[in-house]
Amino acid sequence: MTTGTAEPIQPAEPFVHPALFYGDTREYLAGTVPFVRAALAADEPVAVAVPGENLRLVQEELGADGAAVRWLDMREAGRNPGRIIPGVLRAFADAQPPGRRVHIIGEPVWAGRSPAEYPACAQHEALINAAFRGREVTILCPYDTARLDERALADAYATHPVVIPAGSGAEQPSAAYDPDGVVARYNEPLPPAPGTGPDVLQAAFDEDSLSAVRHLATDHGARLGLAGLALENLALITAELTTNSVVHGGGTGVLTVWPQDGYVLCEVRDKGRLTDPLAGRRPASRDQRGGRGLLMVNLLADLVRTHTGPEGTTIRCHLRR
Repeated sequence: MTTGTAEPIQPAEPFVHPALFYGDTREYLAGTVPFVRAALAADEPVAVAVPGENLRLVQEELGADGAAVRWLDMREAGRNPGRIIPGVLRAFADAQPPGRRVHIIGEPVWAGRSPAEYPACAQHEALINAAFRGREVTILCPYDTARLDERALADAYATHPVVIPAGSGAEQPSAAYDPDGVVARYNEPLPPAPGTGPDVLQAAFDEDSLSAVRHLATDHGARLGLAGLALENLALITAELTTNSVVHGGGTGVLTVWPQDGYVLCEVRDKGRLTDPLAGRRPASRDQRGGRGLLMVNLLADLVRTHTGPEGTTIRCHLRR
């Protein structure tokens, strides 16, 4: 383990993205609180988006000094990792006046993330580097070495160009940095959707059946226990994904809706290939026409998983019942 302190590494570009490894509360506060205080002392904007229990630790340590900090519980704001770049990080950074560095603590990976969620988390951490390239932004990402598994810790080295080993306070380059490799590795085939059963809706669609298939999905979602806003979200997600399939995915697709582990899952498969890893993760500009479909899906769903390849694309959304 490296010990002592060191001057921060001078980055090759304005965007800085270190992973902070910590093993206990003391190391967590030692790595996060000075980061926030330095931003406040420089009169630069700072946000803290971490799980609620860690959010309270930092708030209590800062006391009244935290009044100028933007606080977000990542368990809610970042439940869907695909929502974090547009809905948390860019939402905060883009709202700041130009000419000042933006500082964010973002902790999207925590013990208890489900096996379905984790690959989306790793891809998110990798894609941050492309989403903020060239911007005067620092995003510090804490990783719990005591509770996260070896895969998550290894992926942190691959998704962050700079790392801070637990207890050291010293930045060092990551020799394993390979964000594109992480995005590709977790572009893995999804577990097969159930093909038949009383709780399973499966329907092929084309341009002429978009409205009908949307109604089929919402009627089935209601039978599975979705109601209110969640049911409205299913209708919007179905409309956006099926329309994308018709416009960009070869003109046809297959919709499947089924229940699983307290969620309703909505999946759309088509023959198109998604070539832009940041699709659906860029905030829409005010004058943008179209191109908001995948962004809306990420903002509405509790989890979005995607697999794309030469044979087509599958997008699977989870909605909590």
